[in-house]
Amino acid sequence: MKPTPLRTGLSLAITALLAPMAVIAQEPPPASQPAELDAVMVRGEYIPEPMLQTPEVASFVTREDFERTGDGNAAEALTRVSGLSLVNGKFVYVRGLGERYSLALLNGSPLPSPEPLQRVVPLDLFPSEVLQGVTVQKTYSARYPGEFGGGVIDLQSLAVPEENFFKVSVGIGGNNVTTGENGLTYYGGDDDWWGYDDGTRKIPREIQAAMATGNRIDQGANFSQEEIRTLGRSLNNPNLYLLQQKNSIDPDFGFGGSLGYGWDMGEGVRLGVIAVASFKNEWRTRFGQQQDAFFTSNDNVEFDSSYDFLSTRNQARTNAMFSTGLKGERHQAGWTTLYVHDTVKEARSRSGYDDLAGFTARDDNTEWFERSLLSHQFGGSHVFGEFDDLKVEWRGAVAKATRQAPYETGVRYEDVDGFWSHDGSRVQNFFRFSEVVDRTESAGVDITWRLPVERDLTLSGGAAYSDNDRESWTREFRLLALDGALPFYNRYQRIDYLFSDYNLSQGLLRLRETTGNSGAAAYTGELEVKAFYLQLEGEIVPTVRGALGLRHEDATQFVAPYDIFSGAPQPAPQALEETYLLPSATVTWNFADNMQVRVGASETIARPQFRELSPQQYQDPDNNRLFYGNPFLVDSRLRNFDARYEWFFGAGEYVTAGLFYKQIDKPIEANINQAGGTTFQSYFNAPRANVYGVELDMKKYFDLPVQASWWGDNRLYVAGNYTWSDSEVRASESDTVQPFGYTEPLPARLFVRDGSKLQGQSEHIANLQLGIESTEERLQATLIANHVSERISARGRPGQPDYLEEPGTSLDFVLRKGMDFGGRYRTTVAFSARNLLDTRYREYQERGGEKVDVYTYKPGTSYDLSLSVEF
Repeated sequence: MKPTPLRTGLSLAITALLAPMAVIAQEPPPASQPAELDAVMVRGEYIPEPMLQTPEVASFVTREDFERTGDGNAAEALTRVSGLSLVNGKFVYVRGLGERYSLALLNGSPLPSPEPLQRVVPLDLFPSEVLQGVTVQKTYSARYPGEFGGGVIDLQSLAVPEENFFKVSVGIGGNNVTTGENGLTYYGGDDDWWGYDDGTRKIPREIQAAMATGNRIDQGANFSQEEIRTLGRSLNNPNLYLLQQKNSIDPDFGFGGSLGYGWDMGEGVRLGVIAVASFKNEWRTRFGQQQDAFFTSNDNVEFDSSYDFLSTRNQARTNAMFSTGLKGERHQAGWTTLYVHDTVKEARSRSGYDDLAGFTARDDNTEWFERSLLSHQFGGSHVFGEFDDLKVEWRGAVAKATRQAPYETGVRYEDVDGFWSHDGSRVQNFFRFSEVVDRTESAGVDITWRLPVERDLTLSGGAAYSDNDRESWTREFRLLALDGALPFYNRYQRIDYLFSDYNLSQGLLRLRETTGNSGAAAYTGELEVKAFYLQLEGEIVPTVRGALGLRHEDATQFVAPYDIFSGAPQPAPQALEETYLLPSATVTWNFADNMQVRVGASETIARPQFRELSPQQYQDPDNNRLFYGNPFLVDSRLRNFDARYEWFFGAGEYVTAGLFYKQIDKPIEANINQAGGTTFQSYFNAPRANVYGVELDMKKYFDLPVQASWWGDNRLYVAGNYTWSDSEVRASESDTVQPFGYTEPLPARLFVRDGSKLQGQSEHIANLQLGIESTEERLQATLIANHVSERISARGRPGQPDYLEEPGTSLDFVLRKGMDFGGRYRTTVAFSARNLLDTRYREYQERGGEKVDVYTYKPGTSYDLSLSVEF
């Protein structure tokens, strides 16, 4: 396939922007130039080194930032960066764009995702203990992958330690809605406390043997009546589906440790190792409303269903990282292994009137979502030449992420004269097993050559390869009444008595496999990307630097459903095979001492994710919503324009102001639809969209005007950022879209209102930090406010209002105080209080003054207290 041609307008703009670079090598500087260059070298006294080294619009989160804000993972820390907001506690939105437009890397290498709905790795998996820092780059450079919509988030793990250390920590916490209050749970297995299943949830041997035959498990030609009864009894385990009330939910707790040790090998060479491990267990209860409604032509609301729900989640997370490296003055190499194991055990019940079913219903669910990530990375850098003119960097990574959901169960009841009834026919049940395995192999090399000319010019180039494979499967079973409905007495039995071996042996209930009744049961997916790039960077004239790059990417992406019984391939969407040429250009003008202006332009892409392409049903545990993929999705293309002013007026003090504008061709949006009385969420390509906005960022320290001994070296500081952005999704009369479930394209305006906001885009994002710092007292006290205005979470059904999400305003307080015991044990006490304003989460629809709570609850206020000792 021929490379996608560059758009004329953007190409001309980039050419004009960097035109002076074409003649630099031919025009020697005047005789007085060296003195001017020397003068330039003293500029930027207060500009942080990363900001001097990069020509891009970027933000940096350091280890000091992690400690100040007390954020436990990368996702929480990034909410403090201008233009970034957090969704579902794990996905980061950049400049109001969805998580699909954010590229996440670890030490420059891509990572697989254990999430069925996303190919993007959730950033809450990375604890702050294993991170040296985070780089957020908002303008594209050819060195990064082309799948760069809003920005790239590059996580840097800890490297070779400069000083030896050994540290242990322990902490406790709680939540005012959860801790010590009533909640729901189910017994599960003996090791659930650690987040590891002890084998209780393993598919029974009898079921595995039946599955190995390649036949659907149901009574008939393949299995006899007695075999079905035996299989039903093997599946039955009351410990995995019987809800129990827990009168007092346990507090949160955690512990961990880290160590680093280095050996000086002589001649400036240092060998080091770093090991980090931690464990945390926490409980969270949610109580709220979940409604599905229809707005009539006169803006009245008719409810299809309205439920009150109660859920309690027990999350257990284990993190471990080990790295070893050899670092010299000109050469270094290292190996990093990261392991994350995160499990959510949930018990949930909801009850309310279901108009489509015609009765008051109750749904009880138990779930176990076990996510793990294992990544091995190796890389190095080497500098050659008398004046360090040539630098070679290389990297390779192998990673595997899994998500196992064994024994998801659901039981529906009908309210009959005030008693809950389960007849196995009109109301049903399910037992579901599913797994997602995501593997990524990647490698890359970057070469930077400082050109032998008088001006500071570097030519860089490199190649990268990545192969991301995913396999997903689901098996579902039901225990259904044999003769249409259970006898009257059995319908009112407690569920473990109803599903008893006796009733199964008597044939009152019969095991039936329903795998594949709701879309494809299994699929494989692959995304293979081959790329190479060239970039010229350097001084155009004194005080002006520029970078001009071009990246070539060749990518093949496909999703292939297959029959889970026979393994035979099913009709699959056509593979997406694209070749792109992606230009980028930036210019930085250091026009005054500690002041500079950056401007940039680029073209990038955004690809659909595996789950979005596969016609497989999936239920999101966060909101209990059904999802289907859409095989008609295609890549989105973006044109990006940025400008930013930066003023660093003191050490650690700055003011920045930026503008951005993006044009998106065929953005992917989520939409709500309904079929057969079932509401579900899917995806489609909207025709086009524009996003534009302003970013402001500042930080300032203040000395106390009155000197006092009790105040010491304490100083006040204020830091804040604000992003205003707006967007428009454009759909003309002639535009069409092809949502899931339709064989032909339909008019786009049936699904997209022309001029509406882009899904996921918030008009206002603001962060404010007020704090006290003391180096002598090792004190940091910070009050942190965060505000995110409402945004569209999904497009409503045709003719219906969109689903809106209202993150609201949150207020946190973090305190860290260091102490010394015996002159040798450095101790730190940390306290944090989150969501002090008790802000609720709300997703809703609104029209004509009427509001429907699609999903709403109060997360409550959380508290954590920890003690760490460094030896």
